[in-house]
Amino acid sequence: MKVIENFKSVRFRLFATLCISVFLIIVCLIIVNNVVLEGFYLYSKSRTAAELCDDINDYYNGVIQYDINQRLEEQARKNNIDILILDGNYDVIYCSDLDIINSINSLNYNLRTRIIFTRENMVLQSVEENRSNKYLLLSASLDNGYMAYIKIQVQPIKETVKISNNLLIIIGILMIIIAAVIASVIANKFTKPILQLNKITKKMANLDFSSRYRISDTEDEINMLGRNINEMSDKLEVTIKQLRQNNTELEQDIEEKSKIDEMRRQFISDVSHELKTPIALIQGYAEGLIENVNTDEESRKFYAEVILDESNKMDEMVKRLLELMKLEYQERKFNDTNFDLTELIKEEIRRQTVIIKEKSINIEFDDSKKVMVCADQEYIEQVVNNYLTNAIKHAEEKNGIKKIIIRTEEKEEKIRLYVYNTGEKIPEEYINKIWGRFYKVDSSRNRNQGGTGIGLALVKAIMNNYNNKYGLRNYEDGVEFYCDLNKPE
Repeated sequence: MKVIENFKSVRFRLFATLCISVFLIIVCLIIVNNVVLEGFYLYSKSRTAAELCDDINDYYNGVIQYDINQRLEEQARKNNIDILILDGNYDVIYCSDLDIINSINSLNYNLRTRIIFTRENMVLQSVEENRSNKYLLLSASLDNGYMAYIKIQVQPIKETVKISNNLLIIIGILMIIIAAVIASVIANKFTKPILQLNKITKKMANLDFSSRYRISDTEDEINMLGRNINEMSDKLEVTIKQLRQNNTELEQDIEEKSKIDEMRRQFISDVSHELKTPIALIQGYAEGLIENVNTDEESRKFYAEVILDESNKMDEMVKRLLELMKLEYQERKFNDTNFDLTELIKEEIRRQTVIIKEKSINIEFDDSKKVMVCADQEYIEQVVNNYLTNAIKHAEEKNGIKKIIIRTEEKEEKIRLYVYNTGEKIPEEYINKIWGRFYKVDSSRNRNQGGTGIGLALVKAIMNNYNNKYGLRNYEDGVEFYCDLNKPE
């Protein structure tokens, strides 16, 4: 039983993972060395010969006048090859080295030859006179009737492969030894308090916050960690109770009308899916605290703050989802009034001034004239906020400029609002998907910046309630979102 527990320990798993990874990498590199290296070497040499033959053919075509012998000599010296040119009577026109003539004459003897490829009037052969003398011989018929021969000496490569494999094995053994030492040092640092914290966090992962860590009189790192986990557990318990209360309120609303039943199923499906990420983060950072991956107090406090932040995000996500569901099923009454859209946009820009300055974004917006619209000002404020927030998050420098352009345009009975930001285009396959609940083109960046994936879905729901158009356009250096608003009657 003790042996089985050791196999399940962090030390053994860390050691095994590192060793297996190193072993597989070394094996893959050895396989690549043996299978690919020699073939690639011959391919590279073959390609050089074929390209050079094409160049020689161009020399004799006479389209451009060359000092041909000088060119051939330069090519032979540059590429470390031998070149032989024969005319139609097999007289020598050019020869860079007499050795190539001997090589061609020796082909009639029992040498080991292999045709590598043929192309039109060109043949490339691999010739092996003996183990230490192997070369490529290309023969080609030129457009003017001449015969061209190119000999490229191939250096032995098998010995190089063997040396490389031996070096990889030595490196692999050293890395396995280092992995064993690191695993032992990390795993042997912690004992009983860690096991107790492990049990508590396992219960927390199952949303059971009844257990608490017993704080001792010693003010060491473990006690500080335990105190932080206790505080985190208290706050998580309050948050989860609030989530459950919100869910209960939702279920009560669902029972009132039959069509809300579909909303309930969709809500539970979305929440259960989206809660996996924050709960996984909570569990991951909690396990990090348990394994004490960071020994300083500031890092441990950061881990606890991340867990609390994810709990708050879960609560905010549920509230926004409730609002979205009611909009989608037209359970919200709109209080339409006439208001100045320009003033609303100015106020939203003012609220975002700090982050706009932090990101060094230039805002272009003409606030010199009133633009009156008729709608529920609270919901249009959400639309503008979501568009502007989205533009700020994804604004990137293009051609030395990072900016956001907000403008309005009169279209018959509508006022169209545009919000443009410099940055990367949205791929065509994502354009329709981004208006759905929880859909994010870059999920990791949205989470880091606090997004819930519901903002554009809210815009869609609000516009659908007004039967107004919305969408986006990709430009060469950015993206522009738009939506229509009703004019006052």
